[in-house]
Formats: sequence, C-alpha cells, structure tokens
Amino acid sequence: MALPARRRALPDLFDWADTPWPAFLPFGPAQAFRVEDYTEDGKYVIRAELPDVDPEKDVEVTVDANVLTIRAERREEAREEHHSEFRYGSLTRSVPLPEGADPDKITAKYAKGILEVSVPVPKKSKSAHRRITVQQSG
Repeated sequence: MALPARRRALPDLFDWADTPWPAFLPFGPAQAFRVEDYTEDGKYVIRAELPDVDPEKDVEVTVDANVLTIRAERREEAREEHHSEFRYGSLTRSVPLPEGADPDKITAKYAKGILEVSVPVPKKSKSAHRRITVQQSG
C-alpha cells in the first residue's frame, strides 16, 4: 500500500527567516538571493548564489548611479505532485559600490552556480595621524 506524500504541518511559516530582507517586502514580485562581498587586490568582489540559471539568457548585471544591480530569472520545470522549496521567478539584488569604483571596468563570470562580479577600486591612501602646527601671527 502506497503512503500519501508527507506534508509539512506549517508549510511556509518560517521560510521568511532565511529569506534575504528585500525578498519579503511588499514592493514587487522580485525575490532576493544570497550574496557575499569582499575587497581583494584592488577589486571589490561580489559573489551571488544563482544555481540553475543560464548566464547568457537569464542574468543581467547593470550599474547606475554607483549601484550595481544583478537580475536573474529562474524557470520552474512543470512536474505533477511534487514539493519544492526552491525559489523561482524574478530574482534581484542591488549593492552600492565603494567610493571610486570604476564602472567601465566591471567584469562578471559565472561558474558552478556562482556569479562573480569584480569591480576595480582605487586603493585607499593611508592617512597617518599627524599634528598640524598652528602659527601665531602678529
């Protein structure tokens, strides 16, 4: 005798807890995705988890007013009687770029479900603390 598929008692009640903040705001249908960022060797690097997308068809990276935006579309395969916790549809995430970032030299690559965007940034000059001598006149 086949047993019915197990159903979760509270299907999506706690899914919001692992959802990046903008995804559950009521401003539109787009969902967010996880990213990490760091600065290394004069580059600001943003890595985004985007498994199962075609980077040529389904991913768009833009920059406007010093804000980098990544948009992606994950298409759901039609299957009967299944359970999925994957997120499908439009995905978007915007990240402010560091001061001095050069938008004309941004590069992006996709491998093994990770989109990596690299933005050249000038090295910050280390300003040493120094005392300025105040000259007295007259």
